[in-house]
Amino acid sequence: MVGVSGGVDSAVSLLLLQRRGVQVGGLFMKNWEEEGEGCRAEEDRRDALKVCAQLGVPFQSANFADEYWKGVFEHFIAEYRAGRTPNPDVLCNREIKFRSFLDHARALGAGRIATGHYARIDRVGDRFRLLRGRDAGKDQSYFLHALGQEALSATEFPIGELEKSAVRRLAEEARLPVHAKRDSTGICFIGERDFRSFLSRYLPATPGEIRDPAGCVLGEHPGVFYFTLGQREGLQLGGLRGRPQAPWFVVGKDVERNILYVDQGHDSRWLFSRKLQASQASWTAGAPPAGRFACTAKTRYRQQDVDCEVEIGESGRLDVRFAAPQRAVTPGQSVVFYVQDECLGGAVIDATDAPALAKQEAA
Repeated sequence: MVGVSGGVDSAVSLLLLQRRGVQVGGLFMKNWEEEGEGCRAEEDRRDALKVCAQLGVPFQSANFADEYWKGVFEHFIAEYRAGRTPNPDVLCNREIKFRSFLDHARALGAGRIATGHYARIDRVGDRFRLLRGRDAGKDQSYFLHALGQEALSATEFPIGELEKSAVRRLAEEARLPVHAKRDSTGICFIGERDFRSFLSRYLPATPGEIRDPAGCVLGEHPGVFYFTLGQREGLQLGGLRGRPQAPWFVVGKDVERNILYVDQGHDSRWLFSRKLQASQASWTAGAPPAGRFACTAKTRYRQQDVDCEVEIGESGRLDVRFAAPQRAVTPGQSVVFYVQDECLGGAVIDATDAPALAKQEAA
């Protein structure tokens, strides 16, 4: 059973499996009930149906909106309310696409599932490994790091060996109706809508002060939870008297006092850290490779890997030390670990050793 999203990647995944002689079906997942501005769910469902009809494979749809709300969205809102910046794609993959979808596909009689992710899976002995996709610019292993052995053993990524350009070319040669459809961007349930406007429906605006690292008040923000570390947009701080004409960036948040801290310069020292603490670890092999090990890691999608050392405490808490300072490492996001092409797993960032602005101001 192929998870068909209405996009070109899942369509070509279906095509490649069919060409291999695999008995395939397509299933469209509806994970969000709301329609309207910015939501393309119905358009995507029709496109997925067209692809299946052209290839002559059975098409079905399933509504996982309730599972998505409970397993992904409630966590998303709770994290923003706490002043953190969650990554819903990681939870969606673990809870919906490779749990609810897998269970549903098995109930329909499918032995395996496939999706249009740019990643690869191989097997070494009795262990399945998650590998980066061949297209380094499209690799999605970062978002898949929470998958365990059960999901990996039952999953295929048919386009994982291909470059995006080759996927487009295959779709065009097969005259698939989605061959030129643009890729979806952003968080799935927000679509093309303004992020702050959407979030304000669940987290009402709570205006507070914008301060610089020394504690000087520069302006007012609509709510600290609307901003994330390293963010430049939406601060509206241009032309401050006595300040250089340089962009401002978010460098810290004090949720309890509702203060947003900003500084000028992309490489402000307040944004850099060498260490982080993380929890809620997921390991693709079911366990970490050792209690202490060296590897590479990234703290956001499409970031370059950086060398690091990982130490795991008795409670499962991770201490990660980087070989070089890292910019805007953000609580709520994921730190994901690699050894060359293999993704070992990852964890949720809790804190870093970046300079503590509230303590600096108090001093």
